[in-house]
Amino acid sequence: MREIEIPSITFAELLELHSVILFDAYGVLAGSDSILPHAPAAIEWLRSHSRAYFVLTNDASALPETRAERYRQMGLSIPAERIITSGSLLERYFYDSGLTGARCVVLGTADSVRYVEDAGGVVVGYEDEFDALIIGDQSGFPFLSATDSALSTMFRMIDAGNPPRLVLPNPDLIYPEGDGFGFASGTVAQMFESALDLRYPDRHELRFERLGKPHPAMFWEALRRSGSMDMAMIGDQLGTDIKGANDFGIASVLVETGISSADSSSSSDTPRPTYRMGSLAL
Repeated sequence: MREIEIPSITFAELLELHSVILFDAYGVLAGSDSILPHAPAAIEWLRSHSRAYFVLTNDASALPETRAERYRQMGLSIPAERIITSGSLLERYFYDSGLTGARCVVLGTADSVRYVEDAGGVVVGYEDEFDALIIGDQSGFPFLSATDSALSTMFRMIDAGNPPRLVLPNPDLIYPEGDGFGFASGTVAQMFESALDLRYPDRHELRFERLGKPHPAMFWEALRRSGSMDMAMIGDQLGTDIKGANDFGIASVLVETGISSADSSSSSDTPRPTYRMGSLAL
């Protein structure tokens, strides 16, 4: 298999080339409990030079205000208006899909529930019938009892000819967790989809609609806020950050502090970043 050389770039060099910087969160700026090296200095430089930047995170477990406060406690000053989450995409999705007023089961945190309520959904109990199932996070709810109830209700509804909408703001499968990794909400969705395949092998439409990266909605929101396509996306996952940026037509930068390594992006059959970067060091 032919290897493709990916040019290396520093954060300072990237700033010379692009006017708007987009950051993934986990693996680029922070982990679950700590800020990554050089992230505070990079954000402070952007602030002090009045440069446009946004954090594009597939996390749908926390409101932008919650995430900004969490970052502040860890030593990273990012205003809530600079944070674009996959959960915040639900408002437009509900409007476009005619789901305003829909009965929704939400698997996730209290903020995941809040996203659905703010989008116009009516949140119901895990054992109730629902119009839509939204997986907001892999935590924050009684996992086994809630997923069992949602799955059983879903099967009954499909058998009655009334399949619900399945919505997944965060399609990530794993995320950095301390010195290791954890399963993300995309893995929970795959669990449901595997069960659907077993019971309804010919019903290929019974799938979650995925909103976050690599899908374009988050990049469109960054474009709306910045007013410029001169954006560069710094991320640590080939299948979400890099593919999403490439498909949207902007520069992509694989930073080597998270999930994907530079070696894994050198093959011709994987998403190829525009650049690779060792860290956010200026």
